[in-house]
Amino acid sequence: MNLRHGSTLRRRWWRRGIALVAGICVGLAGGDPPGAASVEDSLRDALSPLLAAHEGVATAAVRDLKTGVGFSAGADRPMPLASLVKVPVMVAAYAAAHEGRLSLDEQITFAADDVVPGSTVIDKLSPGATFTLRDAVRMMIASSDNTATNLVIRRIGLPATNVVMDRVGLSGIRLNSFVFRRETSLDVERSREFGLGNGTAAELVTLMGMLHGRSLEQDGIVAEGACEAMLGHLLACEDRGTAGRDMPAGVKVAHKTGLVSGVRTDAGLILGPAGPIAFCLLTKDNRDRKAPGGPADDLIAKVARAALDACEQTGPAGRPVEAKPLAAGATGRLVEELQRSLNLRLPEEQRLGVDGEFGPATAAGVKAFQSLAGLAETGVVDAATWTALGPVVSGTAAAAPLSAVDPADVPDGPPVVTAAAWAVVDAATGALLFGKEADATRQQASVTKIMTALLVIERTATEAGFLQGTVSVSTRAGTETGSTAQLRPGDRVSVEELLYGLLLPSGNDAAVALAEHVGGRLDRDGDPLDRFVAAMNARAAALGLKGTTYGNPHGLTVEGCGSTPREVAVLAREALKHPTFRSAVATRRRTAMIENIDGYRREVVWNNTNKLLGIEGYAGIKTGTTTAAGCCLAACGERGGRGLIVVVLGSTSTEARYADARNLFRYAWRSLGVK
Repeated sequence: MNLRHGSTLRRRWWRRGIALVAGICVGLAGGDPPGAASVEDSLRDALSPLLAAHEGVATAAVRDLKTGVGFSAGADRPMPLASLVKVPVMVAAYAAAHEGRLSLDEQITFAADDVVPGSTVIDKLSPGATFTLRDAVRMMIASSDNTATNLVIRRIGLPATNVVMDRVGLSGIRLNSFVFRRETSLDVERSREFGLGNGTAAELVTLMGMLHGRSLEQDGIVAEGACEAMLGHLLACEDRGTAGRDMPAGVKVAHKTGLVSGVRTDAGLILGPAGPIAFCLLTKDNRDRKAPGGPADDLIAKVARAALDACEQTGPAGRPVEAKPLAAGATGRLVEELQRSLNLRLPEEQRLGVDGEFGPATAAGVKAFQSLAGLAETGVVDAATWTALGPVVSGTAAAAPLSAVDPADVPDGPPVVTAAAWAVVDAATGALLFGKEADATRQQASVTKIMTALLVIERTATEAGFLQGTVSVSTRAGTETGSTAQLRPGDRVSVEELLYGLLLPSGNDAAVALAEHVGGRLDRDGDPLDRFVAAMNARAAALGLKGTTYGNPHGLTVEGCGSTPREVAVLAREALKHPTFRSAVATRRRTAMIENIDGYRREVVWNNTNKLLGIEGYAGIKTGTTTAAGCCLAACGERGGRGLIVVVLGSTSTEARYADARNLFRYAWRSLGVK
């Protein structure tokens, strides 16, 4: 078919009661359906703020397929689809089967060189394994297996997907290449801009309408029954953290997601009692690229649920709450509570693992309990089963006894702070002026990096030009977890520059890179990182820090390691003797140009985590935060010619550590008569 006939197909689908428009969409035939205006308003009011608040580019389209009423925002803007383009590939495979060019039941075999990253199913198979083309389509949609996708594309032909999209009048949807095979691109410029595939939210919603309404069958694109089969693949999608995440009982989501750096997409059908809703949300340039589980996933989940509520006109209280049984396939906290409750009531040999997954073992446990309780052995937890079980076991710890009432506050003395331990030290003499638990060893988190920086800087005494030398970032350093200087394996950065990446954004990756670099120069055997940590402990001993032990160069929790507030202050005072350290910790922001071994260069911006630098009189040192350590800070400040070092360990929050430190500075200066 040519493009003109494709436009005819789309018009036919349009006449069936669905409209493809920009902005707010309404049904066309016979005027607006009853309640259309209120649904439009509800969709706009619910979805517009969610999209506006997203830190990234987001386009969306939603349409109630029963009434034709909908909403769209930027829905005609071409966007990257990532793995969402696998839906058009699926349609093209079923179209090829209908044309007789292939059989979905034919066997295909994969070889070792077919495997590409992101192949969560085929990775587990041995090269030479065979399965049907239909199974490959299932893996492509349900598990988003990239190798399976390439096998499907290879069988139907790379251009076939775009040809089929042209036939149905959706020429804005494009497959650009095989997955992870950019050299196969049908359009190099398009691949450079959009990656694997591109399309618009409006056209993806139209395609979902064609699948649900079976117009693809009626217009001869695919065989009878193919739309139901394709919806079955979409219902099997294993990505549970997006559109289906917040759906109530009785509502299913047939959908496909996509994910690549900075891009998160989802499109499909919300299948509820009130009728089907087609939706598509496409995002790119997301500021927080975490996925799954990041802000883009939250946006998709909220938009999908808000679309359901708006189309069903559930009102501000939401859908009526209905009793629902708990059965196989359920997951989450309630399943964990069920498993704990069963374990209290079943014989030891029948007790369950508490994993929050309602699988065959949990169903068997439910049946065993139902037998004991004289109930029908259904394996489904209904109201009668819950009643027989009694109060569920939540797994939360018993409430601790209330502590004794503390004595009343006195009008003088140090301020009340949240920090578990603290010290105020004279910067000139090192004398401890004030403190609480000042000699108690505690976890110190990234305050550890003061010692890391000191050893790096002290290396200059034995190696001229050391700060100007180049650090090559290893895989271990470039993939280190926690706070980051945005390093990647293969980066090449000067030692001096990397000190800023260590001390400003508190880069754990920078800490490992510097430790490996210096450790490799130490006269010891073994892993350079271990050698560096040994040198950290030796330097602490040389400074007389008897309560200080290091387990790594960055401060992530290691049982038995830590320091005391007094000893952190001693170490900070030693480090402040070096101009390089003073300059780095007093810098609020630094831009660095980093070169990678692959040949590209990129600019990164490092912001200092120490918020006291925004106040005159404070000259920085180091922050640190972990769950075990709490919020920590070593800070130096000067007023009236009197310099102090304040250390707080275990403050209750990020903001609390700054308030604690400032209150201690003010108290000390006031007590010392400093104006």
